[in-house]
Amino acid sequence: MMHKLALLFTLSLGLTPPLLAQTRRMPTAATSPSPKYSRTPNGFLMVLRPGDNVLHELEQLAVREKIPSASFTGFGFVHPTFGFWDASKKDYNPKSFRNTELASMTGSIAWKDDKPALHVHGVVTDQNFVAYGGHILALEVSTGSVEITIVVQPQRLTREVDESTGAAVLKL
Repeated sequence: MMHKLALLFTLSLGLTPPLLAQTRRMPTAATSPSPKYSRTPNGFLMVLRPGDNVLHELEQLAVREKIPSASFTGFGFVHPTFGFWDASKKDYNPKSFRNTELASMTGSIAWKDDKPALHVHGVVTDQNFVAYGGHILALEVSTGSVEITIVVQPQRLTREVDESTGAAVLKL
């Protein structure tokens, strides 16, 4: 009986049974393999799903696609860890949040010691619309997704530690 109801529903949608079978075999976002991005005229569009490590995925993209440097923006649902720079310690004071909406993320991709070096800032809001923001130290996709637009630049940029501040600074 259930099979007949499913077939009637399928036919009412205008799908034929073979098309339905093809639809079932298509990978879902949760099961589809990497890469999690597509090329655009100026770079890439990346869509990440729950559990994805946003910073790791950006680093992997930079390596895989040999990106010389880039800027990026994004938004979505995340579990972030922000850091506030403590100049006296020359280190970040971290604070983590759960189940927030990433209202805005902006950052850059450069290189340090032949590895991608990200500099990322963002603003998130909680369920009460209270905003938090700053330097992003860690970022995991929570519910839904995170969409990131990456604009690639032709010049390879590097980061070097500024001895006076202890911060890794973009070198032009």
